Parts: sequence; C-alpha cells; structure tokens
Amino acid sequence: MHVKDIFEQNRPTLSFEFFPAKTEKGEEALSETLDKLIPLNPGFVSVTYGAGGTTRERTRNLVDKIHNERQVTVVPHLTCVGSTKEQVHELVADYYESGIENILALRGDPPPDQEEFVQPEGGFANATELVAYLREHFPDMGIGVAGYPEGHYETPNRVQEMENLKAKVDAGANYVCTQLCFSNSDIYDFCERCEISGIDVPISVGIMPIISRKGMDKMAELALGSRFPGQLLKALERAETEDEVANVGVHWATEQVRDLIDSGVSGIHLYTLNQSMATLEIYKSLGLMPANADV
Repeated sequence: MHVKDIFEQNRPTLSFEFFPAKTEKGEEALSETLDKLIPLNPGFVSVTYGAGGTTRERTRNLVDKIHNERQVTVVPHLTCVGSTKEQVHELVADYYESGIENILALRGDPPPDQEEFVQPEGGFANATELVAYLREHFPDMGIGVAGYPEGHYETPNRVQEMENLKAKVDAGANYVCTQLCFSNSDIYDFCERCEISGIDVPISVGIMPIISRKGMDKMAELALGSRFPGQLLKALERAETEDEVANVGVHWATEQVRDLIDSGVSGIHLYTLNQSMATLEIYKSLGLMPANADV
C-alpha cells in the first residue's frame, strides 16, 4: 500500500524499523521478533540499509521475506552512498516489479573508512537529488525522507536545515520520518518549524526506547547530535541493574508515545533494534494491543 493511503487511513500511523541480521542466530531472533510484532498491525515496517550499502543484499532479502511472508507494507531504506544512478535505478525497478511501493530516500552515512560523505562517481550528491530522480522515473512510488528535530550535525545552521528538508519535500517526498528524539518539546518545535516552512506532509516521529546502557552508548554514537534530557539521565543513574535501565527506558518511551498520540501526531516510528520487548510493553501500557493479537 502507498504511504499516502496509509497515513490517510490511520492517525497516528504506528510503524516499526528492523535491520538485516548478520548471522544465522540473528536471523532466527529477528524471525521471532517479527512473529511477535507483525500481529500488532503496524501501518508499515522499514528495513535499514547499512553505511556504504554494506547490507545491500541482506536488505533486499529481508524486504522480500517480509513482503512475501508477512503481508505487511515494507519500506526499504535507500542511500546515495556507494551507488551510481544506474545501480539505484536497477534496484528500485526490481523493488517496484516485486510489489514494493515505497522507499525511504536518504543521503546516508559515510562508510567507516571515510570521515565524510563523498558523492559517488555517477551517483547522487544528496537526498534531494535522489528524491527528484525517484519521483521522475518512478512517479507512483511512495517516498519518505529523514528529518532531524534536534538538527543535523553537519548543518548547524537551523534555517538552512529546514530549507534542506523543504527541498526534499518539494522534490517529491510524501512523508518525513524523524531521527530518534527523547524530548517531545523538541519534536513539537520541529513540527512547528516544518509548518512555518510550508512542509505539509505527514511527519512520523522516531522513538527508540533505551533498553541497556550499552544500547544508550550506541545511540549516542550513531545519532550524532541527539540530546539526552537531564530527567532521563537522572532516572537512568538511579537504575542499579540492566533490568532497571530497561524499565526506565521503556517507561520514558511509553510516556513519549502517549503524549504524541494525545497531541495528534501523524505517525510514530518505533526503532525496535530487532527486539520485541519494548514495543510490546508500550502497546500493552497504552491499550494499543489489537483484540486478536496472540502475543
């Protein structure tokens, strides 16, 4: 189903993100997670694409598996890193012929051996170019783009940041999915700035529950520029065990989701880290469990 139709039918649209597993054990764990989360009837699920296209084949395989076996709309991530326009065209054409109707178009992070993004020869310079190309050559494709409530670390100029996002939407994006954010006040401020900038597509808010100290450190490393509110840090400091850390993190995320739903956001995108516990707890706490969900 096209994302435009999904957001029109469901407000808020709840969706999940998964990443391709690297090992057989990881694939088994992901399959178990899918067994538990797909019955929650997400509006769609997305599948990540590693830095430098390092998970290209695994992403493609997981997208096919979810699309064919789980009967849920799947949105593959697609980046500009390490690919020519011809390679991108071939991949998206293959997706489209397979019944995949949506793409999350990203510039992408540079691979580990590069300090900054380098435009591939014959490729795209940024996400705006990628979106424009997809809209021209695949006019029926649903396209999502990334937004940064706390700002992008490469664009300290917040006015320029919004102009960049507006350019992606004007190029043909159908919705915005935000980077993880722990402060709803930052999210609401971002939504207001989008409105002022003339960005009128649905905004799906990215929420990633903290479930371990190690995971928190990883979030800080990957989501550069993300802010951990003082109240959250104080609560985590009081936690003496990893179970207590998870309880604090899931409670914080649950309250974020409750407030976002009450405020009428278009969508909430839960970064699952291929685990089901936090998402299930959020659904149970907020009365979101479908009546027929056997979990």
